[in-house]
Amino acid sequence: MNVEHLFTMANQIGRFYEAYPNRGEALQSAAMHLRRFWDPRMRLAFLQYLDTSGGEGLDAFMVEAVQAHRNELTPAARPAPPD
Repeated sequence: MNVEHLFTMANQIGRFYEAYPNRGEALQSAAMHLRRFWDPRMRLAFLQYLDTSGGEGLDAFMVEAVQAHRNELTPAARPAPPD
């Protein structure tokens, strides 16, 4: 999975929602778009890369959206398979 491409897609999504007149709604809508339409593996790779890269390459709006709604974006841990 190309995580740089995920940043590009996230920035495109963010630019759409950033135009909303209500900033809180815009931030939530951008984050929820990622939650609804991105596979949990994509979200996990995106969040891990965000943590290691310091957000370099990601627009400030999306950094804010992810920080504000990180709990909703973090995939639930899968239980270990039985032995």
